Amino acid sequence: MKTKKNPLKLNPLQSKTLVLLQALANNSDYSEKDEQGGDIRILSFPQAHGSHFHIGDLVLMAKDASGLNNQSVWRALERKGLINCEYPIRISLTINGQQYDSGVADQILHHSNH
Repeated sequence: MKTKKNPLKLNPLQSKTLVLLQALANNSDYSEKDEQGGDIRILSFPQAHGSHFHIGDLVLMAKDASGLNNQSVWRALERKGLINCEYPIRISLTINGQQYDSGVADQILHHSNH
């Protein structure tokens, strides 16, 4: 049986934010794993330059990152069990958050050629 994309019905801003957090969690420059619990703590957010920013070899549009500093988005993702947070100080991606497919990653994550 095929897994349904976005079963928690995240709205577009929540979906984009989760994808960005997943990308950050997959890059050791921005994250560290809690070996005991399995959560991945996000250590920092990248700084945009112009209309975009980089996470490793990925390029993301700055307009897709507005949820990273939005308390309502953090709270919604936490209620759905995808992150643990203390806005605006700490955010960790849970195992469920690491594995969740919102269906928008291919729309906002692009590979860089510079």
